[in-house]
Amino acid sequence: MKVILMEDVENLGDIGSVVSVASGYARNYLIPRNLAAEANPKNIKKLEHIKRSMAAKIEKARQEKQSIADKLTGIKLELKAKAGEDGKLFGSVTNLDIHKGLIEQGVEVDKKKIIIDEPIKRIGEYEIKIKLHSDIIASIKAAVTAQ
Repeated sequence: MKVILMEDVENLGDIGSVVSVASGYARNYLIPRNLAAEANPKNIKKLEHIKRSMAAKIEKARQEKQSIADKLTGIKLELKAKAGEDGKLFGSVTNLDIHKGLIEQGVEVDKKKIIIDEPIKRIGEYEIKIKLHSDIIASIKAAVTAQ
């Protein structure tokens, strides 16, 4: 089934794209959540009109994400966690911990956008990637220390 994306959907496409998906996925997930609309001739014609108005919306959203990426560039998080004598953490540092640290720094980022290559289970310095937009990925440094 072909659908028109009304919002950015991770691993599927950007706003305004026409993509093919399983009909159940479209009917049960995308369309009820207003993430997509069926790509019939009426909606495709409507899409052409909306694309002109969406272009400004897309560019504005991209500029907002770029400004957030610029803010994130200079940030270095200091995260404290309980650790043993050998530097191994009791548990791990998660997206939620990084999200809370960013909020303390005054930057609001969706915790689902924070990408950790592997679980942080040791004291040290790590590079964390944050995917803000399909083509905008920011990096921050996170230093994990013992409590």
